[in-house]
Amino acid sequence: MAEAAFRCIECNEKAAELHRDYTNGILKITLCGSCQKPVDKYIEYDPVIILIDAILCKTQAFRHILFNTNLDIHWKLCVFCLLCEAYLRWSLRHSSESSDDPADIIRYTKEWEFYGMVALAALELLAFCGGVLLVLRAAAAAMSSRVCSYSGVGVDLHLLLRALLLSGYGKVLLVPAVIWEHDFLPLCLGFIKVFVLTSNMQAVRVILNCSKRLALSSVCAGLLSETIAVWMCQTAAGASLGGDHV
Repeated sequence: MAEAAFRCIECNEKAAELHRDYTNGILKITLCGSCQKPVDKYIEYDPVIILIDAILCKTQAFRHILFNTNLDIHWKLCVFCLLCEAYLRWSLRHSSESSDDPADIIRYTKEWEFYGMVALAALELLAFCGGVLLVLRAAAAAMSSRVCSYSGVGVDLHLLLRALLLSGYGKVLLVPAVIWEHDFLPLCLGFIKVFVLTSNMQAVRVILNCSKRLALSSVCAGLLSETIAVWMCQTAAGASLGGDHV
């Protein structure tokens, strides 16, 4: 990484390095010049502990992942999450259609309907990210970019988009929720949705170093944009079916 590309996970100040390598293989964690705490204590932690802290939505864990690592799997994670959402909708739609005929299973796996649901999930994600970015851009314009900036530098939209995609990792829980189908499935899906939105809000806070109110407003705007996109798709599909019947 370039010089001063790291962040202190405690106070969000820039740092040139996370640790210093002395002779004989001796490493010493760098202390932050602002808060006098380790710049990133997580470099000594096991990835499982980091993941647990990220699930708990700890700010320090999010800063470590988003600023101090070269984790570059957001697009792969995005595609996997879209497939999870599409599988959830596809399986729920066909759950009532039970058949022991293997030919039916083969036929269902080849249905183009599944790919249509992948496209719908992608459209919803695009609408969500667009709503979040629109509100943040409006806030930046209204407040002269004081809230939506850190250390006098404008927000990197690519970094913000990466944070939104990575913070959507909770969607992978949709698959086990469907596989272990039970009477509380709608409740589980609701909890997963709330968890994903909470992670999105925390990611926005970490990237922008802004208030909870602004982060919550941007996520709510993204959710509203996503809901409108779903409604428009359903309306268009209903109109198309109505036209076919006529």
